[in-house]
Amino acid sequence: MSTRKFISGIGDFFGVIESAVAVSAAVRNRRRAKDADLRRLGINPEQFYGMSGR
Repeated sequence: MSTRKFISGIGDFFGVIESAVAVSAAVRNRRRAKDADLRRLGINPEQFYGMSGR
């Protein structure tokens, strides 16, 4: 594995963590999360907001 790929992988990992924290904070504060953050986590935004909190 080249150094460049390794560093890129670390950046991708922290990007996923950042998106998870952002979505978690949005849900906790009852506001809409960014679609880009949901997609980065593999979540379809339309389905996510179609769920009810019963």
